[in-house]
Amino acid sequence: MDTRFSASLGVEIIVPEQPIHITNYLRQPQRVVSALVASSQVEQLSEEVYRLKMRQLNFMTLCIQPVVDMRVWATETAAINLRSIACELRGIEYMQDKFSLDLNGQLSPCQQHGNTYLKGQADLVVQVELPPPFSFMPRPLLETAGNSLLMSVLSTIKQRLLQQLLDDYRNWVALQMATSTPTNPIAVNPLN
Repeated sequence: MDTRFSASLGVEIIVPEQPIHITNYLRQPQRVVSALVASSQVEQLSEEVYRLKMRQLNFMTLCIQPVVDMRVWATETAAINLRSIACELRGIEYMQDKFSLDLNGQLSPCQQHGNTYLKGQADLVVQVELPPPFSFMPRPLLETAGNSLLMSVLSTIKQRLLQQLLDDYRNWVALQMATSTPTNPIAVNPLN
């Protein structure tokens, strides 16, 4: 019998004002991916598809490492979208065809009270057919442990978002300003 685990997490970040608006930065999803994931954990497969090697996860006595292929793209409004499109489970290969992972998320810039914010939501769902002895354990206990594990994954991503993304954005603005020329103008604030 399949067991379903799920977690959802939202985020709201105030973006410090910079000479170049964050929407210009967000239109480059590869920068966002690089800011959120260590280079040793990600491989770019195509323009919009990345392979993410998640850190090893421990669930009860199982050690697993999901490897997720994700499509990451920006919309015209500079919203970043991500969706898992494939997943491989390392560590317990015999469960490969009994495991599915679905990750969807969005991060969008918005203006409120004269400030720019990034608002986002991530939803993570895992379905797995657990082998014995886990299949004999009380379902509520399993679901609580699994949901907590997924929430810790989303919380880790959120912490990297809060720390790394704005630092990378500031560094990117500084680089753009240093290399900007009068014949190569930069859109300063496209939302105004």
